[in-house]
Amino acid sequence: MKRELLPFLAGNPFYTKRFAYYVGRRCESSSIKDIAKELHLDWKTVKELEKQYMQEKLRRAGKPNPKMIGIDEISIRKGHSYRIVVSDMEKRRAIWFGGEDRSEESMDLFFDEIGPVKSGRIRLSLMDMWKPFTKSTRRKAPQSAILYDKFHVMRHLGEALDKVRKSEYAKLTGKNRKFIKGQKYVLLSHPENLTPEKRSGLKLLLAANKRLNTAYILKEQFGRLWSYKSETWARKFFDNWKSSLKWQRLKHFEKFAKMVERHWDGIAAYCKPENKVSLGFVEGLNNKIRVIQRRAYGLRDEEYLRLKILTCMLPPL
Repeated sequence: MKRELLPFLAGNPFYTKRFAYYVGRRCESSSIKDIAKELHLDWKTVKELEKQYMQEKLRRAGKPNPKMIGIDEISIRKGHSYRIVVSDMEKRRAIWFGGEDRSEESMDLFFDEIGPVKSGRIRLSLMDMWKPFTKSTRRKAPQSAILYDKFHVMRHLGEALDKVRKSEYAKLTGKNRKFIKGQKYVLLSHPENLTPEKRSGLKLLLAANKRLNTAYILKEQFGRLWSYKSETWARKFFDNWKSSLKWQRLKHFEKFAKMVERHWDGIAAYCKPENKVSLGFVEGLNNKIRVIQRRAYGLRDEEYLRLKILTCMLPPL
């Protein structure tokens, strides 16, 4: 008996590719459970059809050949279980998901997979200040400039400000605590994003606590660092900012300044015009990954998660 292959059939012979792609497109905005209920299919069938759809999307996208990469890690389950996500900043898509953790060896797997020729073409690597990522990139792609994500840098500064808030709150008693309690996100938000009511609350808070007011001003001033186009002037600005910490007794800010000093090259790289990459894509990708993880909660199929992440920024078929 000879079995004939029909090109219009999906991997599951009971369904056509056209139907598989329809299911895949529907799953881009809904959960497997909802689509299975809507189409009267078993959820395992829906998942397999969606995987075929995503595999075809990846095939059509072609093999990556990045010039600018973004490196981040995601937690896939409780207990510090991480995977690394690498994205192509120019093509605005995720290109690699893997590793066993967020170690240097796991990061090496990405460079080994694309090979030394493509690794040698990478000119910029955007990442947080995680040392294993930096060390792996410097070994495997030494020609690449390393740029530390300013959102991660500012998050560390926000944490320093919040520690000041907590320490000031601990010093106060009774009615005096009402000015500081519950004001974390008011302090960390950009003033332009606050409602008039929140703005007046912030003004009252800063007037009531001198140390918190000083810490807040220092936080806002540091944000000007990203506007410099000359590394020399950026360095002068940072040195002046660091000097202004003297006698302020803000140990968490002093700790932050030391961290910036240790990672200065990767922070100062942002001053160069060719390194002014749009970080909106990075935030957009991270938001999509969070939605994917929420919808796929309970699924232990890591290949499915990999396909979802690698195809989430690709256009539908």
